Amino acid sequence: MSEKAFDPRMLEALVCPVTQSGLDYDVEKQELVSKAAGLAFPIRNGIPVMLVDEARALKD
Repeated sequence: MSEKAFDPRMLEALVCPVTQSGLDYDVEKQELVSKAAGLAFPIRNGIPVMLVDEARALKD
């Protein structure tokens, strides 16, 4: 069973849960990045996990 791909069109509807700002899609890392919050939210099986507790802090 193959892993589902993230549909980049979802970016039109998704915002950062912390700042309500837009997100960038990092294809290589399979993350949605909020530069404003300094967080990267994982994408698992094509589904973005928009929980702060699951996010990775970005390095400066």
